[in-house]
Amino acid sequence: MVSKNQLKLITSLQQKKYRNANKLFFAEGVKGIQELLDSNFELEHLYSTKNDFSKVSKELKTIISDDDLKKISALATANSCLGVFKMPAEKPIVETGLILALDSIRDPGNLGTILRLCDWFGVEQIICSKETVDLFNPKVIQATMGSISRVNVNYIDLKAFLVETNLPIFGTFMNGENIYKSKLPKKGIIVLGNEANGISNEIEELIQNKVTIPRFGVAQKTESLNVATATAIVLSEFHRVS
Repeated sequence: MVSKNQLKLITSLQQKKYRNANKLFFAEGVKGIQELLDSNFELEHLYSTKNDFSKVSKELKTIISDDDLKKISALATANSCLGVFKMPAEKPIVETGLILALDSIRDPGNLGTILRLCDWFGVEQIICSKETVDLFNPKVIQATMGSISRVNVNYIDLKAFLVETNLPIFGTFMNGENIYKSKLPKKGIIVLGNEANGISNEIEELIQNKVTIPRFGVAQKTESLNVATATAIVLSEFHRVS
């Protein structure tokens, strides 16, 4: 049985201000929850319509009805379980290897997919401008499929960081050098920009190496690639030549 206060708290976590105030977020689905349980993330409470997750203590688990799960779910079609977790303390940025920098990415699905891509390609650090969508947005968490537990994400003054770094800075542009012909390093920062406007002018001024994914279509009319798709191609290319 879920109390009214519990229902109110969980549904409030769909909003960033309440997530920050309570230092809590939630994940839905067996796979995503299990990934977090197997990581260093600390479980606050688990709600499930089934008596699963046998390793979770009875004190931290509540069996609920399908109707109650629908009330707290952020999904159009509720899954079988929802786990509320404590927000971890932010880890320091480690300037080594490849770092992905996100300049005002706004779509939760894009951010979640980018985290999964970084996890796949072994990129352990993402730095985000403060205008980038919140990491703990339920749609972001859903899209990461557990990769949030393996990629370090920091929200910072992106311009100030890029001014101070000694790493080479790459950015994706429509008019950059053909990435398939570029000499790409094993260490550096790769900047990707906003879905509608690309990389902002103030960040563009700090980018030493502009690269592009060339269009091969005959018509040459496609305006741009989805930012998550572009991320996959760019990370693959950096690893191909490394």
